[in-house]
Amino acid sequence: MNAVHTTTPDLAPRSPRQARQHRQRLMGALERAWRMQRGGAPAGLDNPWPMSLTPPAPISDAPPPGDLALQGEPGHLIRRAHQMAVSVFHDTHGRQVTPVQYAILRTLQEAPGIDQVTLADKVALDTSTTADIATRLEGKGWIVRELLPRRQRALHLTPEGEAVLAAMLPRVAPMYQQLLQPLTPAEQAEFLRLLRKFVHLGGTPPADQG
Repeated sequence: MNAVHTTTPDLAPRSPRQARQHRQRLMGALERAWRMQRGGAPAGLDNPWPMSLTPPAPISDAPPPGDLALQGEPGHLIRRAHQMAVSVFHDTHGRQVTPVQYAILRTLQEAPGIDQVTLADKVALDTSTTADIATRLEGKGWIVRELLPRRQRALHLTPEGEAVLAAMLPRVAPMYQQLLQPLTPAEQAEFLRLLRKFVHLGGTPPADQG
């Protein structure tokens, strides 16, 4: 049997001219493949590698944008701010009045005789929570609830409630100066502006306890 000889073409260039031609053919093939994948890229290779051959981007050690550390989570920061505000409130006024009860007393001073639904809207509470707190304040003798038609009630401060609030009001401004002391005056104004904007964007507020 005669041996079958297979000739393998020598792909290596044999001269500088052949080497240049070899590189040109290779670059042309790569450019055509790259342009086909790009759907017709302009001539002239900004990136000599086709997309499928482009090395992958290095993997970053930084956490993904949505993966916030606890100290950067808005909910955690808002909770801490609330804790600070409540702590300063009790240090200033004692514990016979809660911040929510103060808000109700202050609202009734500014709008005496409003009904519980309107009061709930003004202090950003649900109606059942507002009714519960009003019952507690009435039990302390600080407010009275006058029955209205359609089972509504008009709320008023009593003289004792007026006296409690009058004792608190002179300490309110110094209390907030202490709370906001870490901020400059300009930062305080901006902080309050953003807080007002933030709370007015929310929907129905969650129930709070007084």
